[in-house]
Amino acid sequence: MSSVKWHSLPFADVLQRLNSSLTGLTTEQAKKRLIEYGHNAIIQKRRRSLLYILLGQFSDFMIIVLLVAAVISGFIGEPQDTIAILVIVLLNAVIGTVQEFKAERAVAALRKMAAPEAYVLRDGHQVTLGATELVPGDVVILEAGNIVPADLRLLEEEELLVDESTLTGESHAIEKQTEPLADTALAIGDRVNLVFKSSMITRGRGKGVVVASGMETEIGQIAGLLQDEASVKTPLQTRLSRFGRYLALAVLAICVVVFAAGLLQGQPILLMFLTSVSLGVAAIPEALPAVVTISLALGARNLIRHNVLVRNLPAVETLGSVTYICTDKTGTLTQNLMTVELFFAAGEQRGSLPEPEASIPWAELSQAMALNNDIMEKDGKPAGEPTELALFEAAHMAGFDKSILELTTPRIAVIAFDSERKQMTTLHQTADLVTAYIKGAPEQVLQQCIQGLNNDGVTAFEVAAVLAEAAQLANKGYRVLAFAKREFSCLPESVDAETVERELTFLGLVALIDPPRPEVPQAVNDCLTAGIIPVMITGDHPGTAMAIAQRLGIIDDDRKMLSGDQLAKIPDEEFSRLVDSIRVYARVTPEQKLRIVKALQDKGEFVAMTGDGVNDAPALKRASIGVAMGLKGTDVAREASDMVLLDDDFSSIVRAIRSGRRTFDNIRKFIKYTLSSNAGEILTLFLAPFFGLPIPLLPIHILWINLVTDGLPGLALTTEPAEPDIMNRAPCPPKESIFSHGMWQHILWVGLFIGGISIATMAWAISRDVVYWQTMVFTVLTVSQLFHSLAVRSESTSFLRIGLFSNLPMLGSFLLTLLLQMVVIYTPALNTIFHTQPLPMVDLAVCLFISSLILFAVEIEKWLMHRGVIYA
Repeated sequence: MSSVKWHSLPFADVLQRLNSSLTGLTTEQAKKRLIEYGHNAIIQKRRRSLLYILLGQFSDFMIIVLLVAAVISGFIGEPQDTIAILVIVLLNAVIGTVQEFKAERAVAALRKMAAPEAYVLRDGHQVTLGATELVPGDVVILEAGNIVPADLRLLEEEELLVDESTLTGESHAIEKQTEPLADTALAIGDRVNLVFKSSMITRGRGKGVVVASGMETEIGQIAGLLQDEASVKTPLQTRLSRFGRYLALAVLAICVVVFAAGLLQGQPILLMFLTSVSLGVAAIPEALPAVVTISLALGARNLIRHNVLVRNLPAVETLGSVTYICTDKTGTLTQNLMTVELFFAAGEQRGSLPEPEASIPWAELSQAMALNNDIMEKDGKPAGEPTELALFEAAHMAGFDKSILELTTPRIAVIAFDSERKQMTTLHQTADLVTAYIKGAPEQVLQQCIQGLNNDGVTAFEVAAVLAEAAQLANKGYRVLAFAKREFSCLPESVDAETVERELTFLGLVALIDPPRPEVPQAVNDCLTAGIIPVMITGDHPGTAMAIAQRLGIIDDDRKMLSGDQLAKIPDEEFSRLVDSIRVYARVTPEQKLRIVKALQDKGEFVAMTGDGVNDAPALKRASIGVAMGLKGTDVAREASDMVLLDDDFSSIVRAIRSGRRTFDNIRKFIKYTLSSNAGEILTLFLAPFFGLPIPLLPIHILWINLVTDGLPGLALTTEPAEPDIMNRAPCPPKESIFSHGMWQHILWVGLFIGGISIATMAWAISRDVVYWQTMVFTVLTVSQLFHSLAVRSESTSFLRIGLFSNLPMLGSFLLTLLLQMVVIYTPALNTIFHTQPLPMVDLAVCLFISSLILFAVEIEKWLMHRGVIYA
């Protein structure tokens, strides 16, 4: 049944196909169909238990490596390392479990949108039933305020307006009709003789027959997509997983080499085993998951200040890698507020209405706008349909107050709007006349006009010229309304359209639009500067979408736009070639939104998707990062997303991207810092035997260095401010290694440098025959890593420019770690535990000077980078 084009069939044929009638089904028919079709409900697949989700967090390769390191640490008598690693791993598992559990609630939120009850004709009588009992063929009564209980083909309607924004993204209610539609390939928003499950009736009444129930409804199919669509890994998760595998293999090889080198030198087997294992544990950056989590948590806290609520911590970093932002139009790029922007009267176009004492044509147009509406005051504020409210506000701002005007020209009759006439008329009593004001679609109103009003009074009227003006405005994305009037000596006996709405005098045209948010053009420009491509995906008409996109700088010609109809005709292979050149999609379905996101991801792009409606949920879940709207978004969209814009403002996404890039930069800095430090330790131990020197460090020294240098300084890097050029560079290519842009070269040469100065210190101390040579090596290796933590605070900016006090946590961690090292050297009780000896002040000063050389070496590296000599 889902393949039947119900909107193209006359309702008599619809009833015949469904074996139903205008009086509905019998109770027996309904019972049989309930068995055949099932309940009219969203079916949720079996949800995974919390325990299952929790256990799944331990399948990541990096986590497995850390667990092995924890076991080894316990084996060699370092329980504090074991406890630290286990706490970090468990914390990450809990965070991951909470995030996945939240993601599974999207379908539950979808179920809540269903109508609890429905008014149904059964056995020829109207009864109230639970909406889950509806079956195809049931005839349902609809009234204002009802939630539509299933997908219905309309049989009758009276001034029926339906809010379908959660399904289509259209900001205004849709006028419905009952006539069949010839085009079988219409988008959901254009099937105006159908109403869809979970939509809201905002005005009028109607009657419809159920053509789809349960999972066969449009919203049910979205639920199916939502449950079948898997989330994708973030860039950082992908990179760290790959990094973990390579690191484990490298550490294993290093342990074997160090162990073998020690044995060849004649060292005791047990000492070399403990040394190589300690080195292996030290080489694994077990603080990395903690640093990543803290970086993301700090990023999330910072984003709250920018009205961005993070629901999934890895999303903070993902923002920094985004290459495409697929965004909804209404309310995100625009204000979600219909506004009058242009007026046309007396052959002249203006951007605002003149004052009340202006020329007669403009005054008449303004008065018609003020009076021809159903706006009422509610809680001290005008309230009503958005288009009428915009007209009312425009007239009021020009000095035409409806409440004052109605004192002298009260409304005495009305001919309500309907979808066939596409116009509304109000009749008002003046001192000696009755004036009818008419507003509606230009093609309807203008055909009924016989004359126009200009500055010289009533004149001949050229319908074609005004229709051309209206068409020109419509092509620019405006919603255009025409206004006219007719005067009577007294109220006509028959107040109907045939009597009143003819022989009219044309007053003017009014052009309305949902205007862009004022801050969005700059945000779009910031995206383009940062190498991020914004793409508009909307359920609105192509003309409106195109007009807004051009205003915002998203698009410059229509060759970069596709409608849903056009997209449906393009094969996947051809679309794959086109997708990176399209900037606007209009009138698209939920499946098509998903297709667009997948096509971009298949080309290696990381895609952020914004949305507010049920129709956006599958694409939000599939996207690299889903961004839901907080003000006008549905619970379904929020539950499927990774983060929520509390102010529904596109520019907040751009600020969030800046924060995401900062987070990724700081994680990179930590990896650069910790692996360089680990490389220095490894090379010191590995190279010393080749120079005929003894083993430089004991296992406890290695574990201490690992504890204090990877700890506080590493965590302090997470608070580093953003780089000055952070939004003037392209995002990292998704497949790019985390070691790109000179990182692996930096790790290698810094490791060699630290290893070199440590071995040189060792050789110098041994040549002087001092007994504390091992303490000197221990100190140089520790303090050089502290100076390196200061040096890597920026990838390219000099330490002298960023200053010592721009990251106070880093300064504090440097001083505290240095103090702890002094305590280990100069405290007698700790001398016994750590096998250290107090250093004379001169030798301590020499160790500190030698250690500081790494800071100057990294400054030279940055100087060479700026001149393009290295890493170009």
